[in-house]
Amino acid sequence: MNKPWKKRTSPALVVLCLFMTGIGLLFLLYLAYRWNVIPHTSYDSADFGIENFRSSHDQDKDGVDDQTDILESARAYTATNPKYKSRYYEGGYPDDGYGVCTDVVAFALRGAGYDLMELVDEDIALHPLEYDIDEADKNIDFRRVRNLRVYLEHHGIALTTDLSEIEAWQGGDIVVFRKHIGIVSDRRNKKGIPFVIHHANPVQFGYEEDILETWGEIVGHYRISE
Repeated sequence: MNKPWKKRTSPALVVLCLFMTGIGLLFLLYLAYRWNVIPHTSYDSADFGIENFRSSHDQDKDGVDDQTDILESARAYTATNPKYKSRYYEGGYPDDGYGVCTDVVAFALRGAGYDLMELVDEDIALHPLEYDIDEADKNIDFRRVRNLRVYLEHHGIALTTDLSEIEAWQGGDIVVFRKHIGIVSDRRNKKGIPFVIHHANPVQFGYEEDILETWGEIVGHYRISE
């Protein structure tokens, strides 16, 4: 009686499958690193011979300069682990554990003595055409990236958007992308480019990430005080 014929797998096919599997795993690792699922090694400014900037102004008179206050307040806010969701609040500032990217900046500045809800509303009243808002609403206007960019153009210190000028990027600065915003960190990647403290989406793994090079077009870089 003849034995059933068994199809033999080609050794070349096995090698090809293993090769393709390896390529797939490497691609997944690349994506995990790019999306900061795999944490990036961080360095201090001193590792690059850069002195951390300290503002000469202390808006809230708490003994901490504005630049340091903004940075520490951004970390204090994200330490509450806000969940990402866009909602409207009668009091302007989220008070229920939810938030979006602009809230990182708003709470960071409020911790340093700057109430963006009031400040942006006042600036809209002075420059309505530049904001191009049909009907001003102080409870939400300061929580829109576009409006914050206009406000910062009026009242912030505009700085370089060139990432090769790593000394010009300091913890406590504000970076504006086309549709996103965050606070520049004092932690840096291996090239000396700072991380960003930000809140981008519901599945974000961390709030302080190495995204300045990869997020998209940088349209603004500002400092609140000298």
